[in-house]
Amino acid sequence: MRIVLATGGARSGKSRWAQARALELGGAAVTCVVTGSASDEEMVRRIAAHRRERPAAWITMEAPTRAAAAVAAAQTPVVLLDCLSLLVAGAVLPAGDEQAALAAADAAVDELLRAAAARAGTLLVVTNEVGSGIVPAAPLGRWYRDALGRANQRLAAAAGEVVLLVAGVPLTLRPPGLAPPPDGL
Repeated sequence: MRIVLATGGARSGKSRWAQARALELGGAAVTCVVTGSASDEEMVRRIAAHRRERPAAWITMEAPTRAAAAVAAAQTPVVLLDCLSLLVAGAVLPAGDEQAALAAADAAVDELLRAAAARAGTLLVVTNEVGSGIVPAAPLGRWYRDALGRANQRLAAAAGEVVLLVAGVPLTLRPPGLAPPPDGL
């Protein structure tokens, strides 16, 4: 499976860009694996807005904790995972210390990469860029930042296309067709 990674800050246009790219690559044959859960009213509104933005013909699989299994089960040639940030948060939050948080996030990324490797087609992954922000004041925030930063690097190393979104503008970091570096380096 080919991986496309879309990263950027909050509200940078990542999901909109990834949806347009998925439509370009798969048309109506797209499965959207969503990792958010409607845990409060704000998330209910955000999820509803994302649903309205996606084409009605797309298949949506809600998988806040089992995203890799959803990717593996998808029957379409294009899978859009939105987003890695929430998948990593779900892995990190129950952890009791930094090492457990990093290990849980690494395990979630390992599962996702294995699921991607077992499929044909394209996996588009949306994630938040955390490397340009402030150092979080609380340990859990730092564990999350570190875990997501590491997850982003691993996905970028495996991706054949990497795009950074800034203010809705896509900046191509690795264009389509340029192979990822050997051994993810």
